Amino acid sequence: MTSESFGGQEKEFLSFTLGDEHYAVDIMQVQEIRGWEKATKIANAPDFIKGVINLRGDIVPVVDLRIKFNVGKPVYNEFTIVIVLQIRQRVVGIVVDSVSDVIRLTPDMIRPAPEFGVAFDSRYLKGLSNVEDHMVILVDIDELITSKELALFDQADNKSIDH
Repeated sequence: MTSESFGGQEKEFLSFTLGDEHYAVDIMQVQEIRGWEKATKIANAPDFIKGVINLRGDIVPVVDLRIKFNVGKPVYNEFTIVIVLQIRQRVVGIVVDSVSDVIRLTPDMIRPAPEFGVAFDSRYLKGLSNVEDHMVILVDIDELITSKELALFDQADNKSIDH
């Protein structure tokens, strides 16, 4: 990660856990954090797409990152967390085990992502950072959510494929 991607300044990330691993996303993409609510299933969707929820009139797809990255054991109860994100003028929810903290990082605190050793493809990583006593994986959530692999958004115009 280069200092240009931060404008050379400190940036804030929301950290969360999937299993025993610590991850973080750019806090500017976080719309809200909410508890689990049962999603309406979508026929023939992959297991990691839990369905859609109605969020104040918006139909929001929900992706369980624990299943997508094969990390931890997915449990849905009053402790399950959904982070609602704004990605390219669309809203999407990601299911995580817990939300940890807001962390502040400068470009020199972030190391390039390795090509191996983490639960998912490194093209979805912004980098790694050592925070307190653990490594935090910085997720390029924009790249992941708009990927052909998830197929939540049409690549051409960033509209939901369900139109």
